[in-house]
Amino acid sequence: MTDFRVLLLAVCLTLSGCGFKLRGTNTLPAGLHTIQLQSSSQYDPLYRAVKTQLENHQVKVTDPQDPSLPIIKLVKDNLERRLLSLFATGQVAEYELVYTVTYMLLLPDAEQGELIEFDIVREYQDDPNAVLAKSRELELVLNEMRQQAADKILRQLANRSLQNTAG
Repeated sequence: MTDFRVLLLAVCLTLSGCGFKLRGTNTLPAGLHTIQLQSSSQYDPLYRAVKTQLENHQVKVTDPQDPSLPIIKLVKDNLERRLLSLFATGQVAEYELVYTVTYMLLLPDAEQGELIEFDIVREYQDDPNAVLAKSRELELVLNEMRQQAADKILRQLANRSLQNTAG
C-alpha cells in the first residue's frame, strides 16, 4: 500500500511540474476579470457562446467603451461543407464540416491586435431518407462546434495573456 502511495505522489508531482491541467480548468489572470466583447450582432450564436463561456468563468463582459480593457473582436465565422463520399445512387453520403472562426485579440498593453483564425472539423453523415432528422442533427452539431470554438477562444485568451505577463 505504501508503494502505491509513493507512485501516486510521484505521478502527481510529475504532472503538476510539467504544467498539466485538466481541460476546462482554465484560469484567467487577474487583469482579465472584465473584457469587452465585440461582434457584428449581439444575437450572433458565436457571440452568445463566447459570452456565456466568459461569464461561466466569472468574467464580466462589457460593451466596448474602455480602452484600458482587453477586447475580443469576433470578426467572422463560417461553415463550409466538403464532400467526402457518395452513395451508389450519386447522392451525398458524408460531408466534412469545417467551421472557421476568425477573431482579434486586443490587449491594453499591446500596440496592435492579433488576428487569430482556427478551424474546427467534424465529419457528418447524411441520409436523404431522413431529411428533417438530419437537418436537426446538423443544427446540433453546429451548436457543438460553436461551443468548442468558444472554449478554444477562452483557452487561447488564457494562454496569450499568461505569455504576455511572463514576457
